[in-house]
Amino acid sequence: MTELLTDFSPPIAKVILNRADKRNAITHAMWQGLQRVAGTMAGDASIKVVLLRGAGDAAFSAGADIIEMQQTVSDPARMKVVQQTVLDAQAAWERLPMPTIALVRGACTGGGCGLALACDLRLATPDAFFSVPPARLGLAYSLADTKRLYELVGPSRTKEILFTARRIGAEEALRLGLVNDIVPPEDIEARALALARDIAANASNSVRAAKTVVAMLGDGVHAETPASQRPYDESFASPEFAEGARAFIEKRPPKF
Repeated sequence: MTELLTDFSPPIAKVILNRADKRNAITHAMWQGLQRVAGTMAGDASIKVVLLRGAGDAAFSAGADIIEMQQTVSDPARMKVVQQTVLDAQAAWERLPMPTIALVRGACTGGGCGLALACDLRLATPDAFFSVPPARLGLAYSLADTKRLYELVGPSRTKEILFTARRIGAEEALRLGLVNDIVPPEDIEARALALARDIAANASNSVRAAKTVVAMLGDGVHAETPASQRPYDESFASPEFAEGARAFIEKRPPKF
């Protein structure tokens, strides 16, 4: 069985964590695959939006594969390699130039929660729940993971979530800003596709520039720099702007 399914149908790509019988627990090989898939999509200009979900209805992902963790916990060197792979895969998804949308059903915990937070947007079903459990395992949460959580919910809530390691239901996740919307399970695929199509209908240079600049703000860039100015300046000479301006004058929808 292929544990990571992909469907590239431009302008939308779909990636599925395909271990429904294991609540989509993510193995080391799957983290490697997620990084490779991200690399492929990053270089494909025809892909404008990426949807990520877990197979089945029980979980987006329950986090690390327990059997694999048991096999590596007594080998610090091996554990370090595995954890670095997790960090690299999550970073690769966060750095994707196009928007990413996580469809969260059921459990979204541990590394699975970290992967969902590395996406730009999250839709959840009413039964979805989130958990960040390092405090129950005697582990520390990485700076990168903590930063993603911090940017969504702020410092006080981040501390509470990490200190308590408690479960956060869908309604609370929406209030906190962890998810963008709660959608009935029978509608979440259609809602995600509609959102993806709305995004894909816009100028990809504008959408990608927005993602880049928001990331800069998250990294503490609050004054204009050459790097932050570049997307703005280049957009005025772009073919997308030429088409958008023509469409505006001609009173028709643009064709990007």
